[in-house]
Amino acid sequence: MNLQFVADGVLTGAMIGLGAIGVTLTYSILRFANFAQGEFIAWGAYFALLVATALGWLAGGSSTPIGPFSFGWGLMLALIVAMPLTGALALGLDWALFARLREKASSITIVIASFGASMALRSLLEFLFTSRPAYFTRELQIAIRLGWGVRATPDQMALVGLTAILVLALHVLLSRTQIGRSMRAVSENPALARVAGVDVDQVVRVTWLLGGALACASGVMVGLTVQIRPFMGFDLLLPLFAAAILGGIGSVPGALVGGLIVGVAEAAAAATVGAQWRAGVAFVLLIAMLLIRPTGLFGARE
Repeated sequence: MNLQFVADGVLTGAMIGLGAIGVTLTYSILRFANFAQGEFIAWGAYFALLVATALGWLAGGSSTPIGPFSFGWGLMLALIVAMPLTGALALGLDWALFARLREKASSITIVIASFGASMALRSLLEFLFTSRPAYFTRELQIAIRLGWGVRATPDQMALVGLTAILVLALHVLLSRTQIGRSMRAVSENPALARVAGVDVDQVVRVTWLLGGALACASGVMVGLTVQIRPFMGFDLLLPLFAAAILGGIGSVPGALVGGLIVGVAEAAAAATVGAQWRAGVAFVLLIAMLLIRPTGLFGARE
């Protein structure tokens, strides 16, 4: 039995899951659906590309791949730099737009504002870098046979491992630290959390930083396995929301599981009925979950 679609789906799901965590954090703490999350993915990829290119110039224009991988230390350092840069972009967007609307506008107004911000960020990205695709590396890799008809490249296995590390680190942050407990308190009841002495403004800042950083990691994964384009985040927007809703809004593990479900379902659709239908899979799963269990797999009933 050929299970190649499962391996492909897990990789796609890992990319979607990281971005969906930002969606679910924003919704559970700030109470609105942020359509700009997809653009953070694209901006994160381009931030990493700029940093990696600059490091390559400093190193003499070349970057030696690490072992069996197609990338070198330059890309790893670029990811470390680009994650806080993307978080700062998300925080700056909140300062310039969302913070001014939170106290005086309705939720639907903020959602529409996020949609407008998404279009502006995407257009600016296309203006700065054009619509031509870019690449982190052009090194070719040979897929390794893993059994049951499954093949994967070293890059793909490394990226799945990176997802696991980031999700584990986020879980520890949310469950074992003071800021994590504050975030969970604000998610449950912002007014009560403020009365109890929680610094809600700090929680909001950390939420944006985390969402942007994880979106950057997702963007680097997409850029390394496919290509970097200004519309790469927009193409992932529906799968991001489908994954967040499937897993249950407010659940970090749920967002990752939802991303894996969407990724495997898309890969299965591409392998059976054709790649042209994979874009509709996320929409079908989203509608099905809303009809069967509106709170999602890990969502709590209110």
